[in-house]
Amino acid sequence: MRAPKRILLLDTGNEWGGGTNSMIELLKRIDRTRFAVTACFYHNYRHGDSTLREALAAIDIPLLILPTRHQPWWAKLAKELARGLLPWRKPLRMAAVFRIELAWRIRPRARALAELLRTGGYDLLYMNNQPASNLEGYLAAELTGVRVIQHCRIEPRINTVERDIINRIAHALICVSHGVRDALIRQGVRRELCHVVHNGIDTRQPFPEPQPLAGVVSNTPVIGTIGSLIKRKSVAHLLHAVARLPQDLTPHLLIVGEGPEATALQQLADELGLATRVTFTGFQKQPLPWLAAMDVFALASSNEGLPRVILEAMLLEKPVIASRIVGSSEVVVHGETGYLYDYDDIDSLVALLADLLRNSEKRHVFGVAGRRRASDDFSIEAYVAGVTKVLEAA
Repeated sequence: MRAPKRILLLDTGNEWGGGTNSMIELLKRIDRTRFAVTACFYHNYRHGDSTLREALAAIDIPLLILPTRHQPWWAKLAKELARGLLPWRKPLRMAAVFRIELAWRIRPRARALAELLRTGGYDLLYMNNQPASNLEGYLAAELTGVRVIQHCRIEPRINTVERDIINRIAHALICVSHGVRDALIRQGVRRELCHVVHNGIDTRQPFPEPQPLAGVVSNTPVIGTIGSLIKRKSVAHLLHAVARLPQDLTPHLLIVGEGPEATALQQLADELGLATRVTFTGFQKQPLPWLAAMDVFALASSNEGLPRVILEAMLLEKPVIASRIVGSSEVVVHGETGYLYDYDDIDSLVALLADLLRNSEKRHVFGVAGRRRASDDFSIEAYVAGVTKVLEAA
């Protein structure tokens, strides 16, 4: 019997988000007779009361933590000089900072990864973020001759150096949406490298019981969002929108997640007079019961790849309102499973929220259509099969 191919999975991310969850769902189901995966991160992230190592150990995936070093004084000084000397020349400033990052961080990490690939006898390097944050992986693969696959989980922004590295070294890029693929191609990545494999969800899981909300009067409609409390999620837009709803509409707002913006968002809720109408739950290991408690799910992000949380909301028959960006606009069918609005257009967000709050029948129709779409087009089986096909081809 042929031995399974050894795969090193590299994730250089700074947070445990939807991309990490989608990666774990893949690893739960990947064929261990064909692929032997070792995960490689720079940090053993904590997610609530669980760590990444514990989560991976539970599915028998070993984890390597690579050492990191603090930015040296000369790199910090050089970047400050570049920013000071080129304040009005953004392209030159960004190019200079990028070259400094290459010198002190990316190339040394590439050499360390190359040594790991050699000593571990790996057949393939599989990277789980997006090209600009995985350059050390590309360079390590080039040093060792190991093939590399990039799983691009967010709309990417790459410079010309990154584009040339991708085109020279990558065997394939797995794009979580057509929007991600199109963004890569627009920025010069070769079309034949890009393969669309949508994120997926387990459509057979049962409906959870809704989480009771303390202090919320029965029959009060609940608007909610789930995700890391970081700037690109734009949860502040949702707070402003709820505060600007007509006076006859007084929904409760449910915000599930943790992150560096939590304190600022709580202060904003107070300033907007929403303190008694907003629940901040913090991190929840089991978010679906909280999602089940929502009447409308909203995602106001500025940037996504293909949000898994929208699929979860649709699976639970929740109408979705989302900003019209890459990923979200590929999942939500405007006027059928929910609504889309232009990012940062809070007036439109207010109007769409009001429309759904006033029409329970429309919420139900959108929810049923959303569940059907999630089940038909975004199954976990299709996701795993799509990734497996690209891995096998490499």
